[in-house]
Amino acid sequence: MGSATAHMISGWSDDPVRKLLPLALTGLLAVSACQFVGGDDPDGEARRLNTMKSFPLNAYVPDATTRDGKAVGTAQWILARQCMVRLGFSGFKTLDIRTVESTYPVRQGTLMSGGSKVGDATPYGVDDPDLAAEHGYHNARRDESDGSQPMEFPADQYAALTGSFESGDSHRAHGNPIPRKGCMGEALKKIYGPEPKPTKIGGVRLSGYYSLPLQYWYMAHKEAAKDPAWKKADRAWSKCMKEEGFHYSDPDQASTDSDWYRGDAPSAKEKKTAAADARCKLDTRYIQTVHAVESRAQKKTITENKKALEDRRADDRRAMATARKIVDAAS
Repeated sequence: MGSATAHMISGWSDDPVRKLLPLALTGLLAVSACQFVGGDDPDGEARRLNTMKSFPLNAYVPDATTRDGKAVGTAQWILARQCMVRLGFSGFKTLDIRTVESTYPVRQGTLMSGGSKVGDATPYGVDDPDLAAEHGYHNARRDESDGSQPMEFPADQYAALTGSFESGDSHRAHGNPIPRKGCMGEALKKIYGPEPKPTKIGGVRLSGYYSLPLQYWYMAHKEAAKDPAWKKADRAWSKCMKEEGFHYSDPDQASTDSDWYRGDAPSAKEKKTAAADARCKLDTRYIQTVHAVESRAQKKTITENKKALEDRRADDRRAMATARKIVDAAS
C-alpha cells in the first residue's frame, strides 16, 4: 500500500478501491480487453493482477487519490495546523495547506538519500525481468502509491505532529501537553471518531481506522497459502528457478534472502536472481494462479464478515462528509 495508507493504519497520517467482480467475470473482461488491443498478453495480465487494487478487500480501503480521499487529507492538515498553533508553534498560523497536502511528516534527518531499500509495494514481488535485472529486489517495481510524499519537520515539530518521540524528547511543546498521537492523530480522531481497538496478527500490531480490512486480508492470505493450487504454483516456480541455477522453495524466500540486505545497491547476484524470479513467475503463470486462490479466499472472508466491513465503509462515508465540511469552512 501507499505511504499515506501505511501511516493511516498506524493512526496519524493521510488515508489511503476496486469494483468487486466475480473472478470469472474479471478473467473474461481481461481476455476481452487483450483481444481488442491485439492479442493475448499474459505478462500484462500478471502485472495487472500484481497490485493491491486488484483484490476484493481493497474495496474496503478508501482511495486517497479520489476527491473525497483528498478532502480527508486536507481536513486533517487544517485541524493539525490549528492544534500546532495551540501548542505554541506560531509559524503554523501562516502555513499554506497546499504546501503540505498529499504529504506525511517525517523527522528531519531521517529521509534516506542515495540508496534504496529491499522490497516493493506489490503483493507478489518482482514481475518484470528487465526491471529486476537492473534493480534486483531494491524497489524493483513501480509501486502502487497514492501520491503522498514525505515532508521533513524539525524534531520538536515532528513530535508534536505525530506524537512519536525519541529518547530525550519532551512530551510537551512550549509547556503544553502533546496530544496522544500528536496533532495529526487528534485531527484524524475529530474526522473519524474514536479509533478501533488495535489487534495483533502474525506478530504485528495493527491499529488505526483500516486495521479491520487489513486483518481480514492477512487471514485470507494465510488461508490461501495452504491451498493445494498455491503449493503447486510454488513448486512449479521453484523448479523453474532450479533450472536457472537458483534454489529457493518460493518467491518470498528468494526476495528476502539475507544477502540482499548487505548494501544499499543490489549486487550482481541479486540482479540475476530477481530477473530469474520474474521470468519464472511469468513462465509458470505464478501470479495468475495464486491471485485466483487469494481472491477466492478474500471473497469468502468478505461474505463471512460482511456486516463489520459494511459498518466500516459507512464510517468512512461519514468521515468524508465531515472532512468536506471542514475544508469548506476553511475556504
